[in-house]
Amino acid sequence: MPKLRRAMAWFVDFALVVALASALAALTFHRVSALVTDVPELATRGGFDLLTSRGDVLDASQDLGVSLWSKSVLYVEQAFGLLVLTVFLYQWVCLAVAGRTVGKALAGLKVTPNHPRGVRAARRAAVTTAADVAVYAVACVLLVEGRIVLSVLVWAVAVVLFLLNALPVLSPGRRSLADRVAGTAVTGIALSRPVATPPVRTS
Repeated sequence: MPKLRRAMAWFVDFALVVALASALAALTFHRVSALVTDVPELATRGGFDLLTSRGDVLDASQDLGVSLWSKSVLYVEQAFGLLVLTVFLYQWVCLAVAGRTVGKALAGLKVTPNHPRGVRAARRAAVTTAADVAVYAVACVLLVEGRIVLSVLVWAVAVVLFLLNALPVLSPGRRSLADRVAGTAVTGIALSRPVATPPVRTS
């Protein structure tokens, strides 16, 4: 069942991505919470903004709110950027060193040619990362920044790219978009069989 094994490998690798994303989400929430609940710093900054605004309380509070929002958005963007970079490095290092990711190893699969190095490994890692994570991350960042229409368009591109990468696996050749771009293929790991030794005859 090669298709089932490919699906299992993807689910394992994607579970690792979800675990990383959850950790980064918790870290980002902690950073934003620390920013908002830092009362002394907020009071100092608000007082300074009030003094420099010549008594315009509304303008000072608006500047403070925009500053807090901008920093919060920056934290979110940093988390998504780190997620994309980590996923790319995971795919690239696994392919270059072992010729397979953790998911493929557990499913008994490997990427051929064995241990694709240099540009070939980087291409496959880049396409896989873009299809699984990167384009979705861009759509989420655009949504946080308030660019709703552009975010929806990028989400549509992300779905199309994911399907272009995943659906060819169901074809007879079973080569994903990442395989075709990198010039690789995913095959089963051949298990070596012990060589039978002839029986020893006794006189």
